[in-house]
Amino acid sequence: MPISFDFALGIHAKALDVRARRTELLASNIANSDTPDYKARDIDFQAALSQADGHLSAGLARSNARHLSLSNDADNFNLLYRVPNHASLDGNTVDGQLEKSAFADNALRYQASLTFLDQKFKGLIGALKGE
Repeated sequence: MPISFDFALGIHAKALDVRARRTELLASNIANSDTPDYKARDIDFQAALSQADGHLSAGLARSNARHLSLSNDADNFNLLYRVPNHASLDGNTVDGQLEKSAFADNALRYQASLTFLDQKFKGLIGALKGE
């Protein structure tokens, strides 16, 4: 019986892809905090994870194999503009403290997903060894 890593690893592998893309966006926001007219971007994590998992929240399904499918590429997630808390004279919408907080939270959750995957791999190795 073949091992399906998608089934064995669960959602954590896909969550890592989404978290990595979100890390890039948050780092870009922080780096451009002083750039005039820069608009802060972010990802809706739940929607992006559903998209990466191949599900639509609207319940749409492909009824024929020739229908267009959703892209599972992390670069095609719907990027959202962050609504600024305070207006900026130069048009920049980056709130440095908010972005750093979101970055730290995302990094912590990324590490948690890595820990879950580590435990899954240890469990699979134990099952293969017969432990």
